[in-house]
Amino acid sequence: MAKLENPVLMAKIGGAQGLRGEVRVSTYTGDPLALGDYGNLVTADGRVFEILELREGKNVVVVRFRGINDRNAAESLNGLELFIERDNLPDDELDDDEFYYADLEGLEAVDAEGKSYGAVSAVYDFGAGDLLELKGAGRRPALIPFSEAAVLEIDLEAGRILIDPMAAGLIDNPDDKDETGISPFGKK
Repeated sequence: MAKLENPVLMAKIGGAQGLRGEVRVSTYTGDPLALGDYGNLVTADGRVFEILELREGKNVVVVRFRGINDRNAAESLNGLELFIERDNLPDDELDDDEFYYADLEGLEAVDAEGKSYGAVSAVYDFGAGDLLELKGAGRRPALIPFSEAAVLEIDLEAGRILIDPMAAGLIDNPDDKDETGISPFGKK
């Protein structure tokens, strides 16, 4: 059993494939066949999986893990998420302005005046563009667009992102009030 200090989600196991213990796996890597290039994969509870074979399937990769030799064993893995340690990701291939989404988690979101809106707790992609989830003490979680208009600067070394709270949808535009002084959102 191995617990990871800084886990990065790489894949999720789906159903069994065939009778020899193979499973269908959805990967979160740029190249699905590169899943085996990162070393052993680890589950949240610390189980380690070594890839023996990896081949492309329809919308997934088909994987055979060491010690998983029959369909029953493969079916028991359905739904498991597989992680690697952040240090196993190759930083030397990144340009100066590139980063991994995993590096954004934990960064504090602040505006130009230094007001904090919470820390990035997750990055989501629901199909219409990436979203950052911000969580802060005493605040409800908020989703903001991960766009150039909303996220002005990313400073990994300082542990923060500079945001425009209006473009991010965190505050109302004071110019949007009608003649009654009420914004379209029902706030004065």
